[in-house]
Amino acid sequence: MTVLEPLSLDGFVPYPAETAARYRAAGFWTDQTLPEPLFATVARVPGKTAIVAGETSLTYAELGDRILRIAAGLRHLGVGRGDRVVVHLPNIPEFIAFVYAFWELGAIPVFAPAAHRRTEIEHFVEVTEARVYVTVARHDGADLAALAAELKATWPSLEHTVVLDADGGGADLDRLLAHDPLPHERRSLPGDVALLQLSGGTTGQPKLIPHTSETYLHSVRASIPLCGITEDSVQLTAVPLCHSMSVRSPGFLSVLSAGGTVVLAHNGSPDTVFPLIQRHRVTQSSIVPPLLLAWLNSSLKERYDLSSLESLHVGGARLSIEAARRVRPELDVILQQGFGMAEGLVNYNRFDVDEETSVRCQGRPISPGDELLIVDDSGQAVPPGVPGHLLTRGPSTIRGYFRNPEENARSFTPDGFYRTGDIVERDENGYLAVVGRSKDQINRGGEKVAPEEVENLILGHEGVHDVSVVGIPDAILGERVKAFVIPRAEADPATLKLAAIRKFLRDRGLASYKLPDALDVVAEFPQTAVGKVSKRLQRVPQN
Repeated sequence: MTVLEPLSLDGFVPYPAETAARYRAAGFWTDQTLPEPLFATVARVPGKTAIVAGETSLTYAELGDRILRIAAGLRHLGVGRGDRVVVHLPNIPEFIAFVYAFWELGAIPVFAPAAHRRTEIEHFVEVTEARVYVTVARHDGADLAALAAELKATWPSLEHTVVLDADGGGADLDRLLAHDPLPHERRSLPGDVALLQLSGGTTGQPKLIPHTSETYLHSVRASIPLCGITEDSVQLTAVPLCHSMSVRSPGFLSVLSAGGTVVLAHNGSPDTVFPLIQRHRVTQSSIVPPLLLAWLNSSLKERYDLSSLESLHVGGARLSIEAARRVRPELDVILQQGFGMAEGLVNYNRFDVDEETSVRCQGRPISPGDELLIVDDSGQAVPPGVPGHLLTRGPSTIRGYFRNPEENARSFTPDGFYRTGDIVERDENGYLAVVGRSKDQINRGGEKVAPEEVENLILGHEGVHDVSVVGIPDAILGERVKAFVIPRAEADPATLKLAAIRKFLRDRGLASYKLPDALDVVAEFPQTAVGKVSKRLQRVPQN
């Protein structure tokens, strides 16, 4: 077997050698690459169901064979170790199969959300010098086959495109699957860059986050016991597969390592997922707060048997206390709040926390190697219970974005701490409560307003499904407070007018300077490129 040397990749910020050695000595980083836990499961339980999507079901043996055939076809095209490849697929089994096939070859997939279009995809191709682009022919009305052809004609680095049918399959896939499967063997090292995920920032193009097998599998191994993942787990994936929550927190990597089953859903709406929970006896799912609100507010939850569901992991954004209190009585499941970032740090509430911690906090670090600093505006540490800016470093947190030195200078301290941009409080047991974002704070005539505080109170209104609060420019005050409200279907419009909402908040004791100065009732919120609420777009004046 060929002896592999460490992969040298321009634009990757490595860990200091002494730090890497310490993480390996502590057992945080192990001698394992991303495909290896899956293939251990293939050997252990080949006949067990690994993935379900619609009427398609793949056993572990079938999944392993498919991965190795795709890898053989891709190697025939010349794809190999260190090549960057853009994976732009919805929630279909081929996403998982292609990602593992690229990992088997030592190639580096860029996880592109299916909602992305030319602007973002072209950015990824340009920055990474991608050699391969994998997508579906059409998605949500967009002609992605045409986009693939345009990109290939425009960018010299892009040598190959693979265009699948809308739900997977198609001639391009058949050509890859026609190859005899490669033998499963190590073609990369644990310290190699293994994937590029996207930042969840609210401005500009998404930043690229380089993870190695070492950094990523550390989160996976820690997540499995903390999230109750076992061989009996049936996980519903209702948020995009490319998101960190769906991949590692606990994600399909955790479930496939443990030998459980992953059930894929095209979206998280109750009419889509409730039948899947009933049919496949789903035990666990990870969702974002807007989806949870849709589940809680849906009358369909009375029509389907959701009793198999044991726990709901909720993260990606702050869950209001009002909504958190509803989960156990209305859905009869364990609520496990989490808080993390694709850059690395992951926090979970443990299953045995008291009810008040469960609804108020978003977890504590899953790794004993995670270091957290919570500091005031001048950089001084704050005591427990006092909000501060969160900085972190550890065995799952990157040391820099890929090929982005300007952003690295802003986001990382000289000694390697990542400035998360989150404002948090830490209690005496080490659990974090996310108070807000440092960039989202509203300065209304010198008075500081935390949008999350106002949002939490408005969410207590019986007619409100969801809310987002932002600061908008004002010639006198500098900024004013504006609320965007999505109503419940049965809401009385008169109760959601600005005056009514202001009275509602006054009655709950909110300071007058924090009351919304403006309010829009909307059907949906604008989204960032990675599927979060775009407060930047909400701040833009509408004509």
